[in-house]
Amino acid sequence: MKICILMGSADISGGSYVIFEHALYLQSAGADVTIVLAEPMSGVTPGWHPALNRLTFKTFAEVAGRQFDLAMATWWRTIYELHRLDARQYCYFVQSIESWFYPDQDAAVRNLANSTYLLGLPTITEAKWIKAHLKERFDINAHLVKNGCHKSVYRPDGPVEAPRTPGRLRVLVEGPLGVDFKNIARTIALLRKTLADEIWLLTISPISGYPGVERVFSRVPAYHCAQIYRSCDVLVKLSYVEGMFGPPLEMFHCGGTAVVYNVTGHDEYIVNGENAIVVPSGDERSAAAAVNELKRRPDYLARLKEGALSTAHAWPDWTDVSPQFHRALTAILEREPRVPRERLDALTREVFSQYVRAENAAASANRFSLPKRFAGLVDWAARSVTRRSATAAHLLSVARARLIEERRQPAPRSKI
Repeated sequence: MKICILMGSADISGGSYVIFEHALYLQSAGADVTIVLAEPMSGVTPGWHPALNRLTFKTFAEVAGRQFDLAMATWWRTIYELHRLDARQYCYFVQSIESWFYPDQDAAVRNLANSTYLLGLPTITEAKWIKAHLKERFDINAHLVKNGCHKSVYRPDGPVEAPRTPGRLRVLVEGPLGVDFKNIARTIALLRKTLADEIWLLTISPISGYPGVERVFSRVPAYHCAQIYRSCDVLVKLSYVEGMFGPPLEMFHCGGTAVVYNVTGHDEYIVNGENAIVVPSGDERSAAAAVNELKRRPDYLARLKEGALSTAHAWPDWTDVSPQFHRALTAILEREPRVPRERLDALTREVFSQYVRAENAAASANRFSLPKRFAGLVDWAARSVTRRSATAAHLLSVARARLIEERRQPAPRSKI
């Protein structure tokens, strides 16, 4: 099988990690795997995943004229680039309902993301809730292949950054600053008011420190994360949108537990009071109370950790699930209806023409909005400066998080 996987970026992210794990297995099983990126490799953190040195990465220009058996989009924006690839069959790997990444006020972008589910492409997903949503809203019968977890890497024994200390509660926050639905800055602000003894941060944001945080780990290699998890007691992850929700599962494998919102994907493996604590989304008071309870009740903390390890023990490895992914791709190639390349091209042009009209109308309505114009200028200036200086990137990321993100609730998002 000659397969082309179309990705937005090869840089550090949970979505890229999942794609790389499956791609490495496909290659080991004899598939000819090519990765085509929408964004250049120049901005990718070197060596963050072994796949960067083992897979073949190409540009659209480099694969022009080449035919693949299967071309797979992996992010909503890459759907609209699929027609640039010549393939016998096309498909879509859906890792979340990505329209939910955008607030309701960004209606044009939300519609553009949701339109990717209307093109009739064979689909694979990684979570039961996504499969159910695709069926209910778009009548898509998606293949379901759950994510695995590297048992040899994510395990309770192994190297640590610092040993856990009985009687002290070390909490970990994981995720990027500047992405409001990830809710990282507000989570840290909340934790500063709890009984937690130490707060650690694992992030892809280019920062070296953060107020109230004992240690910051920025842009570390994927497999290094395990020794950070093994050093902490609790992962506090209060995001508002998730797909498979992988970090708590990795924390479970490393002997810790978690406090989470009842976000999409949590119920794939989290059971409140058995392996973690689940509180209603947005209920910061209950989240803080949960952390305080774990500090006051070390017996409860120990029981949740035991339950988390039991959950981890029953969860499959990548070597168990990637063969399922391979079989799903084979079934799509051999048995599912094909969407012709010409139709993909025509649909892309039509959807984008509607999007441009909607954006132009919105821009016209907001052209006298000084706050929005000012915010746009600030973002442009920040990007210009941070490209030139790591220190500036750190200062601007932290300042924005402290002055804006800690004080503002994530924007409303309708689950449609």
